[in-house]
Amino acid sequence: MMKAICAATAMTLGMSAAAAEQENTHRYLVERTFPVGALDGVDAATKKKVNANNKSLDVNWEKSYTNVDKTKTYCVYTAPSADAVRAAAKLNGMGADVVTEIPADIKSEPRGAVQQIAAGNQRYLV
Repeated sequence: MMKAICAATAMTLGMSAAAAEQENTHRYLVERTFPVGALDGVDAATKKKVNANNKSLDVNWEKSYTNVDKTKTYCVYTAPSADAVRAAAKLNGMGADVVTEIPADIKSEPRGAVQQIAAGNQRYLV
């Protein structure tokens, strides 16, 4: 019954049939809290290590957003389960305050899309 509701919702929101049929790949929004300054030293080598750890658990980091003082992040992942996302966070020495499945996109944009924001404008996660 739940799968039928999810499939109907996906079709209503305009997802492609192929995306609605992908049962083994799920998307998650992960909210994390960091101490002030903890994200300042993140470099390419650190990102590479995190991505390798994620890959070992079939977890893929798509993109992240942060608040102004970089104490909260909101990251989008694809993974086989929420438990896999939590395990990857633990393997990487990061918390995962809240893990929420994203069953469908309301506004379609290509995965991995980078949007340019004009100077003086802000982006809000509502």
